[in-house]
Amino acid sequence: MTRTLPTRTLVRDLTGRLDDVVTVYGWIDTLRLQRRMQFAVVRDHTGSVQVTHARGGADDAIEAAFERVTVESAVKVIGRVVANPVVKLAGIEIRPERVEIVSLAEAGLPIDRNTGPDRRQDWRFLDVRRPERRLVFDVQTTVEQAMRRVAAAEGCTEMHTPKLMGTASESGAEVFTVDYFGRSAYLAQSPQFYKQTAIAAGIDRVFEIGPVFRAEPSYTSRHATEFTGVDAELAWIDGVGDVMAFEERMLVAVLADVRDRHGAEIERLLGVEVTVPATPFPRIAMADALTRLRAAGWDPAGAAVDLDPEGERRLAALIAEETGHAFVFVTRFPASVRPFYHLRPDDDPTVTESFDLLWKGVEITTGAQREHRYDRLLGQLREKGMDAAPLASYLDCFRFGMPTHGGFGLGLSRVLMLLLGLPSIRDATFLFRGPNRLEP
Repeated sequence: MTRTLPTRTLVRDLTGRLDDVVTVYGWIDTLRLQRRMQFAVVRDHTGSVQVTHARGGADDAIEAAFERVTVESAVKVIGRVVANPVVKLAGIEIRPERVEIVSLAEAGLPIDRNTGPDRRQDWRFLDVRRPERRLVFDVQTTVEQAMRRVAAAEGCTEMHTPKLMGTASESGAEVFTVDYFGRSAYLAQSPQFYKQTAIAAGIDRVFEIGPVFRAEPSYTSRHATEFTGVDAELAWIDGVGDVMAFEERMLVAVLADVRDRHGAEIERLLGVEVTVPATPFPRIAMADALTRLRAAGWDPAGAAVDLDPEGERRLAALIAEETGHAFVFVTRFPASVRPFYHLRPDDDPTVTESFDLLWKGVEITTGAQREHRYDRLLGQLREKGMDAAPLASYLDCFRFGMPTHGGFGLGLSRVLMLLLGLPSIRDATFLFRGPNRLEP
């Protein structure tokens, strides 16, 4: 005779199972062992439920299990779901018929709710068990699903570009060098050149979510040496405004989905209200931004032609005060601070048709229309003092009919950090990588 194994019931579904005998798997969140009663809160990835057991029953196996179990032990509980309006957790509890300790946790947890961020990173698997930490990754899933949905609806083909490169990408700076069968290879700091190769190959619109590596010795709350990048590249554009409008549509869809699916939980656990922005987002040219910031008292060291983090925060505050908008595109960056492949407009070749997108005072995106004409691209490369030889395969893409095109790269962790009001991208990344962290 074949034995039918009990079907697992998730905690979120228990309210629909009143008076049923169910099987719940999870972790012990809290324990209260009184003289006559034993109370345990069992937590799975969907919620928590109280398990209530009266001591002194005919079978003391349950009582013994609760006496032995420790907080964060993995358990299996079989019992009846009953209504109890006194219980704060949805007004229900489980009266156990069997309690099995699947895996006993060691006594004395290495972290608690007051543990500092570095220590929490050391024990990240325990840290993420907390509902407010795990919520980040539920939201991340929704964000990526929305991005892919929009990209597909906009005619994008999702690509997977190489992360091992024979030539250092873009400027050649801030790259990790690895041994590759006796020669040097580099971890990709951007899929930029490969996106443009796909455009040259006739793939009309390109989209990718994938790892990015930056050898930056930076210790700020918004930098990492490995992070997830969201990249898009669009062919046959009429101007850089087409790229910005595409990103606006994507971000509006992302925030609407997050609000609808997780808004109440985000507000309950993190105290953050998810709002969906109006379009179009405000836009300001870099020269105008610098003029306004200096007039407002921003005084960076030297003759700044770009924004530092303080300048970004101040500019975002000015725009928010004027428009009520948390997003702002900063456009027309000087050619001196942009890569050689950014297109320079005919009316002012000292600037580029490029942009940064700031959200709540933090840069989340860099984008541009690309230079698609071989001779101009080669001239701009040489103007930057770069050697064309290592980039020969990239430059070949422009020799045989390259469409007008442009795109952007967005940092997923920064979006999550700002969306959820987190103090650092460390909290928006499952296992963070920085200059001093390669473990766990």
